[in-house]
Amino acid sequence: MESVVVDIHHHQMVGSDHCGELRPYKSKHILTQRSLEIVHVSSHNFTLQYSILTQLGYYQDTVERENQDSFCIKTQIQCNPNVHVFGVFDGHGQYGAQCSNFVNDRLVEILSSDSTLLDDPLKAYTSAFLAINSELHDSEIDDTMSGTTAITVLVVGDTLYVANDGDSRAVIAVKNGDQILAEDLSVDQTSFRKDEYERVKLCGARVLSIDQVEGFKDPNIQNWGEEENEGSDPPRLWIPNGMYPGTAFTRSVGDSTAEKIGVIADPEISVVKLTPNHLFFVVASDGVFEFLPSRTIVNMVAAYTDPKDACAAIAESYTLWLENEDRTDDITIIIIQIKALWIPVVGWWCHR
Repeated sequence: MESVVVDIHHHQMVGSDHCGELRPYKSKHILTQRSLEIVHVSSHNFTLQYSILTQLGYYQDTVERENQDSFCIKTQIQCNPNVHVFGVFDGHGQYGAQCSNFVNDRLVEILSSDSTLLDDPLKAYTSAFLAINSELHDSEIDDTMSGTTAITVLVVGDTLYVANDGDSRAVIAVKNGDQILAEDLSVDQTSFRKDEYERVKLCGARVLSIDQVEGFKDPNIQNWGEEENEGSDPPRLWIPNGMYPGTAFTRSVGDSTAEKIGVIADPEISVVKLTPNHLFFVVASDGVFEFLPSRTIVNMVAAYTDPKDACAAIAESYTLWLENEDRTDDITIIIIQIKALWIPVVGWWCHR
């Protein structure tokens, strides 16, 4: 099988700024990986050590396709050594790569220039995504049937603000006695969720799987089971009298046609205060979680001291999985280890 390597182009700004532009060229391996990098969070005297991997998916009918995933890491936002952002953007549709790179670039620019970011991170985060969605609609990129999901983690001192638009995911590893547990930092926004299903139905969406659309299953049955078990034919969104757009996610940036039936850019944001029991977090596109659940990802990462090696292990698992599939999605994964976090505890300091 002919494969592709993607090369990462990045710009140096204040701190470190890696915004992935994915440029494919032929090789025997589908792998791009950035070596271990480190950033210090001086306000709480700990470090973040991270590595990145992105890999082109495989589609039999379009071997020469481009990777539609992009990623962004911006450290020291607004010249502040305690503020950093990690993001993965999973484009889709004919112009998915352009959409993901547009959102990727603009998010960093907006957060870097927003004077309210530290005063009200939740409001600034939400405003940024809504503004970018409007800008993408008005841009030269045709987002009628294209767009991107986005999963981003804003680090402000010892607090994580996780913004999710779509079905990519962030997960954190938590030490609990002798165990390491996986806790999702985001919840996939799909019609498997009752709240999202009801919301898009109120906006006029028809929610049907491909088998239901093609007449193999009863369209009146609006129960699709669990996402992990039924992910191969998920419920999708369709306009009332047409066979499009067919999105499996219920939130994204772009997708101006799907927006009319409830696919919105408003992110869901979760907030986590870091403790010494938090070991690392992972930010990845949904292609990763199609073949590995969160708990398996955390177990694999925990087995390695270097996140670069963990990325390689996940890529190897993905390659083995690819051998049994006729198509696989692009994958992008950022692994961020939390090192030497201290917290004050009534007269003494707790260290990990």
